[in-house]
Amino acid sequence: MNYSDYKQLLFEMQENGVLLITINRPEKYNAADAELHGELARVWRDVSTDSQVRVAVITGAGKAFSAGGDLSMVLDIAGNHDRVAHMLSEMSEMVYNIINCEKPIISAINGVAVGAGAVVALLADISICAADARLGDGHVKLGVAAGDHAAILWPLLAGMAKARYYLLTGEMITGAEAERIGMVSKALPREEVVPEALRIAHDMALGSQLAIRWTKRALNGWLRSAGPIFDQSAAYEMLCFMGPDVIEGAAALKEKRQPNFPSARAGA
Repeated sequence: MNYSDYKQLLFEMQENGVLLITINRPEKYNAADAELHGELARVWRDVSTDSQVRVAVITGAGKAFSAGGDLSMVLDIAGNHDRVAHMLSEMSEMVYNIINCEKPIISAINGVAVGAGAVVALLADISICAADARLGDGHVKLGVAAGDHAAILWPLLAGMAKARYYLLTGEMITGAEAERIGMVSKALPREEVVPEALRIAHDMALGSQLAIRWTKRALNGWLRSAGPIFDQSAAYEMLCFMGPDVIEGAAALKEKRQPNFPSARAGA
């Protein structure tokens, strides 16, 4: 497989068929612009069909895993029906390509992971997280419904009570707390995250490949069965992008202030 077409993902093939993928936009805390979002959506198809890959490990360059969607991308989408329709398709592709990837995926969450970053970090089959990393789904703080992966995954990992709390408030959690409530597989000191992820990957790469892949396929049947819930949440998120709240939410994030959402004003 030739990965030269990817511009914002770095690839390092290690021994035993372990592929290390690095999200490489450190100057923006690996926030996903339109190009990176597309790459994170389609890369799992390539990993799945690459006969040289047995296990994929994904991490972020610099201090972050991925700080979600770049605000410029958010503003480009808002109110633009064609862009919203494209994003709905690409968002679905990202989620289902991770779920359906034949090869196991390990996320090495070396720092903050929100939005699209949280999709990859938490949908991975095994997640190794820095104890001091911050994770969350801040869609409601942006003024859009929690689409992406959250409705399909968070209740399954942490239970409905925790999922409701964090998705309705948009609060962030640490890697240590994420491990405690079942959101990630392990939480470790930051410097141990990538080495541990690679250790696990190399062990799995020497195991029975069909047994591992078919176990993944069976387990992800839980996620496939919840596909209609994801499809609904994704549609609701994109519908919100056609309204006014997201413009105010993006402005508030950029200006580092509390949003004054039109839907929350008196008489709305």
